[in-house]
Amino acid sequence: MDSKQKEIHKCKEQLEGLLKEQKTLRDGIDKNKTFAKEFRQRVEGRKVSNEEVNKKYTKTIQKKKEKCRIIQEEQNRLQMEIMKIKEELQSLDHKNSRRKKQTEISTAVPERRVVFEGKTKDGAHAVSFDVDSRIVYPMEGGTAMITFEEKDVAQKILTQKEHKVELGDCDHRITLQAKPIQFLVPEHVEMETLVCPHRILVSNLPKEEAEDKVLDKLNIHFSRKRDGGGEVEDVDMLHDSGTVVITFVDDDIAKHLSDKQDHEVDFGKKKYKVKVTPFLNGEIAQMKMCNSECMRTVLLTGIPDIMVKDNLQDNLEIHFQKTTNGGGEVESILYNPLGHIILALFEEDCPKDSQTV
Repeated sequence: MDSKQKEIHKCKEQLEGLLKEQKTLRDGIDKNKTFAKEFRQRVEGRKVSNEEVNKKYTKTIQKKKEKCRIIQEEQNRLQMEIMKIKEELQSLDHKNSRRKKQTEISTAVPERRVVFEGKTKDGAHAVSFDVDSRIVYPMEGGTAMITFEEKDVAQKILTQKEHKVELGDCDHRITLQAKPIQFLVPEHVEMETLVCPHRILVSNLPKEEAEDKVLDKLNIHFSRKRDGGGEVEDVDMLHDSGTVVITFVDDDIAKHLSDKQDHEVDFGKKKYKVKVTPFLNGEIAQMKMCNSECMRTVLLTGIPDIMVKDNLQDNLEIHFQKTTNGGGEVESILYNPLGHIILALFEEDCPKDSQTV
């Protein structure tokens, strides 16, 4: 019995040890489960944190890319502006170089003698060149042009449009149409001038010398190297201005002569001092056109060929001189019969009372 009790006691002790080990294992399993749970929670938290970090990083990258794109566009725009400014600077340099060449010319206009005749004019402070107006107008057959002394008379004739004109004592009447005369004329003209490297303009020439002699003496003088000249290609007289154009073969002679300006030329019995200026080539840089109406001239159309030209013209003048017909004093009249085309010349209109165009 004792031995059995000892075995039973031993088995109890083993059982208690097993139970203790089982409890220890259970406690370890619970701790592991808790640790695993905490680990999973930490992993989930880390995952969420990483996603937020990735989102922030992606947004930052996008902002950086957008900023780089804006900087690139601004850089492209600035480069375009720089190119544009460079082109403008080149254009300005080109213009300045031309202006500089022009300013180097002390006077590019040949010397002309002037005298004060006691006349005055508004705007005399303005420096300008006057150009006389000369317009050639094709005049068809069966028409007449009549110019009145007063523009109000011409405008009254135009207002009536149709006019019935009695032709002398032949009891015949014709119907005419009155129309305004309009021209397309320059309103604004800009000229660009360039100095010709081969030519000079010689002015202040002796009037008492013959033209052939003047050309010969100038040719001889300006072809000599000791006088600063060179080989002459051509010598031409400009009769409208009384000047001479001399063309040289080489292009380094004209500037040297024009810089000196005053040159003494031997004409045989006497020496004369002539003036040398640069020869300018001009080009129209800009021109604006506008319609201009002739205020004192009226065009009469629809005139049949039923009478001798001079008689019909006299009848027209008589009719439009009468105030009862709306007319007035006639300054000039020209009738062109059917079948003919002539060119009428219009010149600058300067009334005596105003001296203006």
